[in-house]
Amino acid sequence: MSGNAKKRVGILGATGTVGQRVIHLLRNHPYFEVTALAASDRSEGKRFVDACNWKLPFEMPDAVKEIKVQAIKPPLECDVVISSLPSDIALEVEGAFAAAGYPVISNSSSYRMHTDVPLVIPEINPDHLDMIPVQQKKRGFQKGYIVTNPNCTTIGLAMVLAPLQKAFGLEAVMMTSMQAISGAGYPGVPSMDIIDNVMPYIGGEEEKVEEEPQKILGKFSRTKFTPAPFLVSAQCNRVPVQDGHLESVRVKLKKKATVEKVIAVLAAFRGLPQELQLPTAPARPLIVRAEKDRPQPRLDRDAEGGMATVVGRIAKDTIFDFKFTLISHNTVRGAAGAAVLNAELLVAKGYL
Repeated sequence: MSGNAKKRVGILGATGTVGQRVIHLLRNHPYFEVTALAASDRSEGKRFVDACNWKLPFEMPDAVKEIKVQAIKPPLECDVVISSLPSDIALEVEGAFAAAGYPVISNSSSYRMHTDVPLVIPEINPDHLDMIPVQQKKRGFQKGYIVTNPNCTTIGLAMVLAPLQKAFGLEAVMMTSMQAISGAGYPGVPSMDIIDNVMPYIGGEEEKVEEEPQKILGKFSRTKFTPAPFLVSAQCNRVPVQDGHLESVRVKLKKKATVEKVIAVLAAFRGLPQELQLPTAPARPLIVRAEKDRPQPRLDRDAEGGMATVVGRIAKDTIFDFKFTLISHNTVRGAAGAAVLNAELLVAKGYL
């Protein structure tokens, strides 16, 4: 990063689970410092240490404790905004920040499928950021713009699908998820609903997983995203696990492959963040486990600081071509870490 001055970051939804993760990931960051925190009316005007029910197993960084929580509207004392607002308010608020000249990196679903908004996983489609000037022109934004990262369940899935699509082509994907309770935020799912139980419905989740991968893995022609033509069928379940979304996946490929070839392609997967050695980038974005009982949430969700997707149980399938199991840390790689890595990529590509 050129120059010594760090970019000032404002966090929308700072007191929430993902906001707390962003704050933790940005402590002592070489590019960024947190200078503004915004949250709902009940937190506004309070010191962050008083407003936030801190839930991470790490100390709250001293640098944010005395920051006064502000309303979720411009102006904020920052150069870039990272948003983890609920989708029902994100559409209006994020649009207002972008219109006011702030680059907005969003965890929310509100803008993901808009035709002029990049939906980015830096290892897979960094070129989609080049839609930013088109978006600015179309929406009349001067300096501001909106970049989104995908749904937490989509990210782990897309990380494994991307190298398979490149090597063999994809025709169809079936995915069944077993999703951690932290994905529902805090306090999330009531304990009497989730203990000794599985909730076979997560509102809006299946729809997101069935449409986001095609945009991420599709083609980009400077002004237009063309979705990849494969189909995804998803079933999403909430299970009594704290962190880490486990996914059982079956894929139908366009070209013939062997288990050995599939393993080799996945294990070799790297992207632009690894090439650029971005601070939050995992050295190994995909880790292949050979043990018959891995990956597991408790053992594998924190691989590479929670930024890697771990895949195992790769085998031939009797109906589709191959089946495998993956785990991805839903609040790190699936949310806060995804946004921070997108911010680092925006710096590297000159958009920040």
